[in-house]
Amino acid sequence: MPAVSEVGESTLVSRLRLAVVRLNRRLRAQRASSTVSLTQLSALSTLHKCGALSPGELAAREGVQPPSMTRVIAALEESGYVTRTAHPTDGRQAIVELTEQGLVYVHADISAREAWLDTRLATLDESERAVLSQAAEIIDRMAGQ
Repeated sequence: MPAVSEVGESTLVSRLRLAVVRLNRRLRAQRASSTVSLTQLSALSTLHKCGALSPGELAAREGVQPPSMTRVIAALEESGYVTRTAHPTDGRQAIVELTEQGLVYVHADISAREAWLDTRLATLDESERAVLSQAAEIIDRMAGQ
């Protein structure tokens, strides 16, 4: 398959990239609180989605080096958002999981962003929402590759 080189496709590439960047920026601005860094929020979100993980597993899922994740976990633990417990079968490992406070934080963050997005979607007609629904599926599929 040839690379995207036609003027129309190149314009689509640029427009899509800019639209995704702008939407992401607007969604980040809707955060419930900025006391947690985006890196920390990403780790919290992964724990919310995947459940308890070892620090190494969390680092791998986040695409960071284990020493970096250790610092992230320490900060989240100090804030009361995660706990570390002994691994049930490997004494050299720990298991990291969300605390109730961490779960509340993640839910508040998700709610704030989704409320903003819901308000924007309410201004669109049914056909525009249908197009966005299809686009969301396509973008999700592209991001998964």
